[in-house]
Amino acid sequence: MTPAALADTAQQAGLFGTDPWWLVLLKAVFTFAFLVVTVLIAIVWERKVVAWMQLRIGPNRHGPWGMLQSLADGVKLALKEDLVVTGADKAVYVLAPIVCVIPAFMAFAVIPFGPAGHEVSIFGTRTTMQLTDLPIGMLYILATASVGIYGIVLAGWSSGSTYPLLGGLRSAAQMISYEIAMGLSFAAVFIYSKSMSTSQIVEAQQPRWFAVMLPVSFLVYIVAMVGETNRAPFDLPEAEGELVGGFNTEYSSLKFAMFMLAEYVNMVTVSAVASTLFLGGWRAPWPVSAVWAGANHGWWPILWITVKIQLLLFFFIWLRGTLPRLRYDQFMKLGWKVLIPVSLVWLVLVATVRALRNEGYGFPQVVLYVGAPILVVILLTSVWDVLRRREKAVPEQPQEPFDPMAGGFPVPPMPGQELPPVPRRRSRVQQPSPALEEPGEPAAVGGGTSDPKGADGA
Repeated sequence: MTPAALADTAQQAGLFGTDPWWLVLLKAVFTFAFLVVTVLIAIVWERKVVAWMQLRIGPNRHGPWGMLQSLADGVKLALKEDLVVTGADKAVYVLAPIVCVIPAFMAFAVIPFGPAGHEVSIFGTRTTMQLTDLPIGMLYILATASVGIYGIVLAGWSSGSTYPLLGGLRSAAQMISYEIAMGLSFAAVFIYSKSMSTSQIVEAQQPRWFAVMLPVSFLVYIVAMVGETNRAPFDLPEAEGELVGGFNTEYSSLKFAMFMLAEYVNMVTVSAVASTLFLGGWRAPWPVSAVWAGANHGWWPILWITVKIQLLLFFFIWLRGTLPRLRYDQFMKLGWKVLIPVSLVWLVLVATVRALRNEGYGFPQVVLYVGAPILVVILLTSVWDVLRRREKAVPEQPQEPFDPMAGGFPVPPMPGQELPPVPRRRSRVQQPSPALEEPGEPAAVGGGTSDPKGADGA
């Protein structure tokens, strides 16, 4: 980091830690209330939007247009019987939802709602619209998000049941797979912003958003954030069709509500991180900022970041209403064989371009030095693919017949194995014998035939 960047970071850090205690407490309460209210709205919005996509009505009984449905659900969960299964490790069983929900709220502490300067006045005290900021704010978000996954793992393990355990293990594998791709997408942003501070990253997007400058990082993060929050089509830790309910199968009442709350709070948090890193954060979109000089000052920045968060939440709902759940092998293949290699190659390209620009190379020279190796690699891979196709196919080895009832119960075929053909019964429709047909009369077509291949012999 350059001395100028270090000086800017120190100056920004000096803006925090000077607020009186009551103002810090007020900011913390506002952050908590913002998350809870956004979750209540998101739950109703999701049910309404999915119902609209499926030509249904959705909630319309509690409150005007069903807007109080989330509160009704909360009261219902609170009044349900709180069960603890016999085979559970009670201490860990009770602690797991707490471990899951607290880091979800903590990660939002470094999200900026406005400029780093003392733009607003609260009860006569000038302050920033951000609870706190850190020179390594993004690492703090990654750390808290990783701790939240432990709650899901512990919930599955402590339930003393098979399906919750499988859901917890899936969540651990999911976190490992997609946390790497997410971190690599952050690295490109750090290179261009020269900081890990959230407020500094937003300041660095003054001319253009990083979603435009770093489109591959943005797309990788969008996919990774859906995988990190266990949302459809990546909701493998729950997977009602195969794991009953996944890691939270044995939970009820308020403990189940805490898992649900953590899921939606994580959705809001990753949407806020995407807005901060790639969509300009609290900055107004281009048409508004071009014609209105005060759009990025005062209390207005809260509106812009809230709108961006709501649009990304709609993206979550849109995915759930349109895409089916992936198979687990497809999900892991996407993370390890697609997202991570693409992120690594893209990070190398971004670092190379940034180094050349820092050395004073012009845009044509950067395109030549970076684009020429890429074209050479593409050409070599294309030639290799053509030569490989010309190779003679290796004769297939005869395989042993597959028995779907091995061991006395049905088993699915492994890769490369095929199910035996399903036996077909002969048709009951009697066909006239060819010897009885008059010469020149066409054979009967349609109906049934005793020939299993059909009348046309196909």
